[in-house]
Order: sequence, then structure tokens, then C-alpha cells
Amino acid sequence: MNGVTECSVCHSKLVSSGSKTVARAYDQHRNKISSKYRALNVLLVVGDCVLVGLQPILVYMSKVDGNFKFSPISVNFLTEAAKVLFAVVMLIIQARQQKVGEKPLLSFQTFVQAARNNVLLAVPALLYAINNYLKFTMQLYFNPATVKMLSNLKVLVIAVLLKIIMRRRFSIIQWEALALLLIGISINQLRSLPEGTTAMGLPVATGAYLYTLIFVTVPSLASVYNEYALKSQFDTSIYLQNLFLYGYGAIFNFLGIVITAIFKGPGSFHILQGHSRATMFLICNNAAQGILSSFFFKYADTILKKYSSTVATIFTGIASAALFGHSLTINFILGISIVFISMHQFFSPLSKVKDEPENEKIEMMDTRNSLRSKDISFINMAAGANDDATHRIGSDERQPLLPT
Repeated sequence: MNGVTECSVCHSKLVSSGSKTVARAYDQHRNKISSKYRALNVLLVVGDCVLVGLQPILVYMSKVDGNFKFSPISVNFLTEAAKVLFAVVMLIIQARQQKVGEKPLLSFQTFVQAARNNVLLAVPALLYAINNYLKFTMQLYFNPATVKMLSNLKVLVIAVLLKIIMRRRFSIIQWEALALLLIGISINQLRSLPEGTTAMGLPVATGAYLYTLIFVTVPSLASVYNEYALKSQFDTSIYLQNLFLYGYGAIFNFLGIVITAIFKGPGSFHILQGHSRATMFLICNNAAQGILSSFFFKYADTILKKYSSTVATIFTGIASAALFGHSLTINFILGISIVFISMHQFFSPLSKVKDEPENEKIEMMDTRNSLRSKDISFINMAAGANDDATHRIGSDERQPLLPT
């Protein structure tokens, strides 16, 4: 008060006429940093909404008479090849912008060391290869809007995996928000399957639920493991990490093409067979979506990535209704409304996990310790003063210090 502050280290009184100015400058600095992160998150979410929303529509446009004339694995392979090409180009650009004295990105030693440190990226690459094939399979049994709603189930699975693998903490309000998300998805899923349809010889309910289980679990595990692998080597260039991730993905998808050719004959080995203009747009869209996802996992959060995909459901539903005549049912509208309420509740500042009680407890302990040390020092000073006051001068102490 009155411009007087106490030092937190030595506990001495200091006159500080500009304490409010310092606090205001700190708040501006904090807001400046948070605004940059908010701007980055907004750009990531907007880009993800557009790309994710277009993906099921392009897949639907690629079908001919309800089937694919091309091999879905070939699309995945070409997508991974496009992402590898993008990573190489960005690495070259980043290497040319390096300053003198920095570790070169394109040296053989740097490449080998980075490959050893990022070998864990092979795991999400394999899971992504399986998931990319499942995307095409799901399109055979569900319309695009329903596929997007089913993919939102990944948020709950991702939250559980984040808690187990990365020790992420969620508040009760956030878990309730995830429960609302499931309710919204369930409302939209009601009566979404045509009766009498079969899938791979199984009743449609059994086949659909089986594919849904795999479709939700595999990419969720891939996303969490990918975030863990990227952030564990945070100092490594993201383009170098993407080169390994997409390189592993291209290898796995190429092996899938080879295995398919072994069972179906050499005629199915043609990678470009059956592709159209829609599939070319699909390949570019999938490549851009995968590149954007890597920025989500390294610089943002997996939950934010999946919630941003939820926003794309509106775009997918409206576009599929306008282009393909799919009706927007009341279940879809109610489900979307509940999903948006869930998203607002999950990211609300009131739902964040609070650490203030622990910090306050530590500060109280520090304050008590400092007060206790002050009391002890005061007692010692008082005791010393009392000794000086009651000290009796002896005969030897009365002698002069210098000879007379």
C-alpha cells in the first residue's frame, strides 16, 4: 500500500511508485503471447474445418455406382508420397535459411541421429495406414455427415489415452462435456443405417459397429502416440519429423499394394488405375490434412484437433445435402447443437484444471517459514541484547588496552 512493497527474497520494504505500471506491462506481455497462440489455433482450426469437411465429400464423389474403381491403398500411397515431397521441399527451404554456426539440417549425421531419435513415428505411421483404408470402407455404409459424426467418438477415446499415456488431467466439467459429445453423436446416429443392407456377409448392424470400433480406436491411438513422439523430440525440425512419418507411411501403404497384388493378381498393381479428377483432389486434400495435423500435434493439442473436426460436421452436412440430396434430419440438427455445447463447455476457462490451491498452500508454507525465521532472528537479537544489558564487567576487563 502507498507505493511500498516488500521484497519476496529479503523481505525488506521498498518504495515502488510504478508497481501498477509493471503489473500492466506484464499483463500486456502475457496477453500478447496468448494472442499469438490463439491466432495460431484459429488458423489451424479454420484450415482443418475446410480440409476435413471436404474429405468425405471428395470420397463420395470418387465412388462410381456405389463402389470405388481404384484401390484405396493406392490413394493412400500417393497421399504419403505427396507429403514426403512437401517435407523435402520445406527442408531444403529451411536449410537455406539457416544461420552460420547452426547445425546443418541436410547433413548425413543429422539425418541419421534424427532417424534414431524419431523411430517411434513408425508406430503411428502404421496405424494411420490402417485408418486411411478404413475411411474408404466406412463411406460404403454411411453418408458423409454420419461418417464425420462417428469420427467424433475419437475425442472420448483420445481423452482416455491422453490420461493414460501422457498423464493429461481433465476436470469433471470436461469429462461431462465429453459425455455430452457422446449424447450428441448418438442422437445423430439414430436411424442412420438403411434397413436390409449387408456388409461383407454380416448383418449391417454387426459390420457397422465392428468397423466403427476399429475406425475409432486405431486413429485415436495413432493421434496420441503421434503427439507423444513429436513432442518428445521437440527440438527436431517438424519437417524432418514429417519426412520420417510420411516415409514410413509410404512404405506401409506400398506393402499393402504389394500384398493386394499377390492375392488379386498382377493386374491390381497399377497404382494410377481407376483414378479420376475427383481422386486427384482427394489426394491433395488428404496430403494437406495430414500436414496440418502434424502442426496440431506438435504445437497445439490432439483434443483441439478432434474438436475442430467436429466443427467440420456442419460444413459436411450442408454440402452433402446441397450436392447429393442428403436430408438434414432433426436428429442431425439436435446432435450438432449438443456437440457445440460440449465444445464450448470443454474449452471454457471455468472447466480448466486449477492448480491454485496447491500453489497457495506452497506460498502459505513459504510465508510461515519466513515468519518463523523472522521470529527466531528477533528472539536471538533480543537474547543478545539482554545478555549485553545484564553483563557484569570483571576486574580484568577494566584494565586499559594500551600500556600507560
